[in-house]
Amino acid sequence: MLDIRKFEAGKDMFKSIFAKYITAFVMIIFVSFAVLFGIITSMIRIYTANDRDERLANTVAAFVDQIDDMGLDGRLVFADTERLAMIIGPIVNIDSDTDMIITDGDGNIILRSIESRNNHGEICKLTATGKEGAVIDMTLFTEVTEDDGREYLVYYGNVEGIVPSRSVMYALPERQDGTVIGYCIAYASTEKEDAMLVTTRRMVVSGSIWVMVAAAIATFFITERITHPLHRMTGAAKSFAKGDFTVRVRADGGDEVAELGRAFNQMAESLSNLETMRNSFLASVSHDLRTPMTTIAGFIDGITSGAIPPDKHEYYLGVISAEVHRLSRLVSQLLDISRLESGDRKLTFADFDIAELTRIVLISFENKIDEKKLDVEYDAERDSMLVHADKDAIHQVVYNLCHNAVKFAKEGGKLSIKLRYTEGKRVTVSVYDEGQGIAPDEQSLVFERFYKTDKSRGLDKTGVGLGLYICKTIIDAHGESIGVKSEPDKYCEFYFTLKCADGGAKK
Repeated sequence: MLDIRKFEAGKDMFKSIFAKYITAFVMIIFVSFAVLFGIITSMIRIYTANDRDERLANTVAAFVDQIDDMGLDGRLVFADTERLAMIIGPIVNIDSDTDMIITDGDGNIILRSIESRNNHGEICKLTATGKEGAVIDMTLFTEVTEDDGREYLVYYGNVEGIVPSRSVMYALPERQDGTVIGYCIAYASTEKEDAMLVTTRRMVVSGSIWVMVAAAIATFFITERITHPLHRMTGAAKSFAKGDFTVRVRADGGDEVAELGRAFNQMAESLSNLETMRNSFLASVSHDLRTPMTTIAGFIDGITSGAIPPDKHEYYLGVISAEVHRLSRLVSQLLDISRLESGDRKLTFADFDIAELTRIVLISFENKIDEKKLDVEYDAERDSMLVHADKDAIHQVVYNLCHNAVKFAKEGGKLSIKLRYTEGKRVTVSVYDEGQGIAPDEQSLVFERFYKTDKSRGLDKTGVGLGLYICKTIIDAHGESIGVKSEPDKYCEFYFTLKCADGGAKK
């Protein structure tokens, strides 16, 4: 059970991650909808503007063409309002969004269309004469050449008292004998276009708000899915700091968070095993230090006090010497591990004969081999097999492996050393013994620090579980591999590889 402080710590972390995620999502959504809004409004404006401008240009052009066909005298062209009204009516009633204004050459309005309702209540366009004094300033207009080749006068805005709302006005001058005698103006309000843009804006804003709400809800569950295991890991890590390695986290699913949870549990298992091995190591070291020191102190006290007779002094001094050497080996192993882990021990690579080295190491165990009556087999593919490695470090590896093989081999069993050339220009060295063997579930642990397969100390009375760890560390430093094959109560075989020296590989 995690206490409330662990939960609060995880909750704070959740809030932090949630805030970051939701901020990122909101920014992305906001920018996306802003871009989308810009694209949509631009498309609407372009489409409606093109359609409106084309309609206005066609309307005013058609009106001017009909006026040209009337053949009016230049002085009276706009005085004949009845005939002009007959032209305006059909044109503006076809397009209810378009209105028209007729002015004289100075911009004075003499005729315009107005909106009205007939007897049936339907909206229709009528014509009416202009108000006195109503003038349109034609200097506000800008000349624009359309696709039909005509030069139109265009104005965007409103004319106070005449066109109250914002409109687009297209005008064509009516000329006779090269003189402008009046203007035909078609205009349409932009209110519908503006209303459409407002509606679009509201829809986009409304849509973005709903999407942001959905994103917030989705982000909540996503971050909760991510952070819930994380704050449980935080609580577990705090338990580890207090020395409790029993806490585990759930790791359901196949995503990265679940993978992290499984890796975390593996780490917890490794820490638990390491703690167990550390305790075992401390117990072993304490025992291995206390036993010889007690023995040495007891025998020395016996010699100095006279409790041990003089004729036994040489025997017990030999025992004391053996115990001192045992302590020396233990301290030497501890120093080796310290130097290897800190990187202080530098490897010196050189070419040497691994076959000769293994023979020398094997000969050094002659007395112990004879004591156990072991059947020794030495099998090297060639008499001389050169490798490129640190000779002293490899000597230590071979010595440790042979020492273990002799120690755990059964009485009268087989001890074998083989050297073979293998792929990749390498030599494989294997040390085999018939004896106790190693259980399958322990084979992956034998190279870890402080691990001892003989926990009863029945055979491994002098070891503290450091020899194989030192071997693996040395071989790893060479960039090579080391492994073990074994069947319990049958055999055990350790093997490692070394790089061949130039010209040393089998030809």
